[in-house]
Amino acid sequence: MREGYEVHPAMPGDFVISMSSFLHGFEYCTRYGGISPDYTLLRPRFDEQIGRFLRYSLKSDFLIQQLTVFRNGIRQGQRLQWNRVRYVKIPVPDADAASVVADFLDCETARIDQLIEKKRLFVTGVARRIEALVDQAISDADVPRIRFEHLTHRVSRPVTLSEHDELVRLGLYNRGRGIFKKPAADEEGMGDSEFCFVEAGDLILSGQFAWEGAVAIATAEEEGCVVSHRYPVYRGKAGVSTSYLLGLFRSSYGDFLLNEASRGSAGRNRPLNIRRLGKEKIPVAGLALQQAVEQAVDFERRLKGKTEQSIARLEEFRAALITAAVTGQIDVATWGKHSQTDRRLDRIEEALRA
Repeated sequence: MREGYEVHPAMPGDFVISMSSFLHGFEYCTRYGGISPDYTLLRPRFDEQIGRFLRYSLKSDFLIQQLTVFRNGIRQGQRLQWNRVRYVKIPVPDADAASVVADFLDCETARIDQLIEKKRLFVTGVARRIEALVDQAISDADVPRIRFEHLTHRVSRPVTLSEHDELVRLGLYNRGRGIFKKPAADEEGMGDSEFCFVEAGDLILSGQFAWEGAVAIATAEEEGCVVSHRYPVYRGKAGVSTSYLLGLFRSSYGDFLLNEASRGSAGRNRPLNIRRLGKEKIPVAGLALQQAVEQAVDFERRLKGKTEQSIARLEEFRAALITAAVTGQIDVATWGKHSQTDRRLDRIEEALRA
């Protein structure tokens, strides 16, 4: 790494890197503040144009691959050693050339980021559509209100751990962001919890974070996975769509119900009281409205899958473009203001629509 850095409290224009959990290069500081001992703070002794160039260079795959070599430890215990990292060399052009590269990347990455944001906003729009449909039932005084315990079956598919070599456990993100899979584990690695098999169409609630919107429906991708006893699982009875119940719990009214059923003493310690939730009265919309919610939930799920694929491809392209520009693999002066990036973005979109 080029000479010319000194450590100071963070200020705009500095760079900071986590030595204990290195993942994605250096972060650029945009405001004043302090840092913990787990971070190393660097201040470039160059002019503004070089600093703009370094904002991209210090997060390029070219640099990250070099830094990864210097990690030691196991898994989360891996650390970077500054005494070795400090000697990594970064190609830095003169100020005029650095300015050209920075201008190019400012323009092209902004366009990619705008496209990513539009895709995320589209998914948000579908979520609002679901809430608007559910609100029709909530605001209709003629819609019957029935206790949750009378509308659902509590699912029980017990798991005998000794009969399985490994099992995949599920967890829930908060704010309705869906399900994630934990690493497969054998009986010893599963701990002392009791587990239940999951099937597509199950409504899963987090017993610890339901009040934060940790609710989701399992799909075919989660078929055969398991959840611990801390995740109550339900299915709607005849005439009650499980997807409609998910839509309701993701509404403002549903958020209120989950918070009312999640009482705790302090902080984040607010376990879900399933008996209390069972007594809550749920507005049960007519079949047509339930089907509309179900269709919207299914469309959102498929859209999220496509959107996540598209965003991942765009982020890969963004990273590759940065690396190519800061290492001189492409001539940014002849790249063209928009044409080549447009063609690459178009090919990404065509591949995902196919």
